[in-house]
Amino acid sequence: MRILVVDDDKESRDLLCEVLSASEYAVDAVENAPAARRRLGGGDDYRIVIVDLRMPDGTGLELLRDIGQQISKPSVILISSYLSGLERKRARELGVGALLEKPFRFGDLLQAVADLAAAKSVEMVL
Repeated sequence: MRILVVDDDKESRDLLCEVLSASEYAVDAVENAPAARRRLGGGDDYRIVIVDLRMPDGTGLELLRDIGQQISKPSVILISSYLSGLERKRARELGVGALLEKPFRFGDLLQAVADLAAAKSVEMVL
């Protein structure tokens, strides 16, 4: 299963990739929303996208909205240091798979990934 990590902070991005790779997930990472859009539109088959809410060149909510318009829709885990009530509501309306507030435990991240991967597998079988 392939995962795309989208985070403008290199240290956070590298750490997320390290944790996911150690759990034997195939992981790619980009530093901004435009790069993520190119990856997602370029034929790469990502099952899950982990995206930071606030980035200088676009928000995770904007990317979540764009993903929702794709034919192949990967699940999205939105991460942020702070999520307002309005942002939480909007994320749910846009179909976010999971919300994680920083700092989060890596076990919570891995559980969210496993849950979303299992849900996608069930959807494909039905």
